[in-house]
Amino acid sequence: MENKIIIGTRGSQLALWQANWVKSELERRHKDVICELLIIKTKGDKILDVPLAKVGGKGLFVKEIEEALLDGRIDLAVHSMKDMPADLPEGLKIGAIPKREDPRDALISNNGLTFEKLPKGAKVGTSSLRRSAQLLAKRPDLKIETLRGNIDTRLRKVTEGQYDAIILAAAGLRRLGLAEHITEYLNTDLMLPAVGQGALCIESRKNDERIDAALFPLNHEATRVAVLAERAFLNTLEGSCQIPVGAFAETDGKNVTIRGLVAEIDGSRILMETDSSEAEKTEALGTKIAERLKKAGADEILKRLLENQE
Repeated sequence: MENKIIIGTRGSQLALWQANWVKSELERRHKDVICELLIIKTKGDKILDVPLAKVGGKGLFVKEIEEALLDGRIDLAVHSMKDMPADLPEGLKIGAIPKREDPRDALISNNGLTFEKLPKGAKVGTSSLRRSAQLLAKRPDLKIETLRGNIDTRLRKVTEGQYDAIILAAAGLRRLGLAEHITEYLNTDLMLPAVGQGALCIESRKNDERIDAALFPLNHEATRVAVLAERAFLNTLEGSCQIPVGAFAETDGKNVTIRGLVAEIDGSRILMETDSSEAEKTEALGTKIAERLKKAGADEILKRLLENQE
């Protein structure tokens, strides 16, 4: 059936919310379109007892879904943009990037204490090297522990007192109606977000005119400009999602400003660059600040980290 669109997604609560949002938007904007979801289990969903960095970061939550897109089982895929590796498989593309949710990280504590007021030696849960490095740079006294599982599981662990606090993406909590759990939104000066955090990636096949036409109204140009700058930064660093790298770009429609960061895992060294350019040169800008960071020592940090992960 020509007007049927099959959407590939992970089966987590957040992934299903995101896929259902895309489904409803497509059906709302195209009255003749009917969408169905196909849930696909990824490697990242199957391995829950190992830190993500030790599993191997590239494509951990997307590879199996991309395979379904390439072999025609699905027509498009919905991902969290921050899960997307820098390089896409041959034949696939970013079909649309809808308007971004709040890109910041959020702190949830079991006693309502903000980041600055957490007790010395507080146990903080996160599975992200980017987050732990930035936390330790500001508070080397903190005890960082791995946190895996779905959002409900993570929230329960902090409520039960297994952690003094945990760090999650604000966007996921807001999308699921769980924003009341947030103790503090972490300013981007304190915690630079992951590349693409808060944005969705709708991935599609190249040269698929039917899906291109369906997705066109879902694209948000300001978000796309910012996210493509961040992804160019990541691509230049040859980064996976499991290295301590962050980037955040903003645009006023004419110009785009981006901040990029590479850190030592223990937070002992934080390298950061900021620059601006005209919005149409967005990807060149991301590349430019990544090259500056490489010259400042990011290359050595990342090379050593990736060797340790092998």
